[in-house]
Amino acid sequence: MPTLLHIDSSAVADGSVSREVSAAFRAAWQAQHPEGTVVYRDLAADPVPHLDVHGISATFVPAGGRTAEQDAALALRDELMTELEQADAIVIGSPMYNFTIPSTLKAWLDQVILMGRTAGETPSAKGTPVTVVAARGGSYAPGAPREPYEFVTTYLEKVLTGMLGLEVDFIVPEFTLAPKVPAMADFVQNAAASKARALEDAARKAKELAA
Repeated sequence: MPTLLHIDSSAVADGSVSREVSAAFRAAWQAQHPEGTVVYRDLAADPVPHLDVHGISATFVPAGGRTAEQDAALALRDELMTELEQADAIVIGSPMYNFTIPSTLKAWLDQVILMGRTAGETPSAKGTPVTVVAARGGSYAPGAPREPYEFVTTYLEKVLTGMLGLEVDFIVPEFTLAPKVPAMADFVQNAAASKARALEDAARKAKELAA
């Protein structure tokens, strides 16, 4: 039975473009896999705790020698890593906050990246396709004035492929703030067109994975 791991990290519940596009991917995937399983993590509504000393140190202590705090921290890491390992496909919704990813998504990454298991020479989820919906309020495309400030796709590409061994693909809806910010009124049409393309890309990519 195929499994989709669906992760959202936008702090905005209503009107979030990254959530809307990731949901479109999920809907298209489920249409191709009506018998499939979706594991959903809303990192804003139910945030994963940041990796702390207990979660780090527990991996170096043999079973039976850990504290209660280390056991709890390692149990959470194991749960999150298992979800990653059991997924046949992954979709991640990540808006841009202050030029990079939300801290909630960074917390999830820190929990699931473990050298010798999910990371290292033989990552346990190697080859799993992951589609990242990287939404942003303006444009950081090649040639845009703020291109050098783009640390969402540049960071996630390195982490998801270089550490976790996943096969990453990006969908990038831009100008998402244009309908809300008067100073960006000239880009409202750009926003609508970018969002429409993102929704189409999400449905297409989900169907391609099923094929």
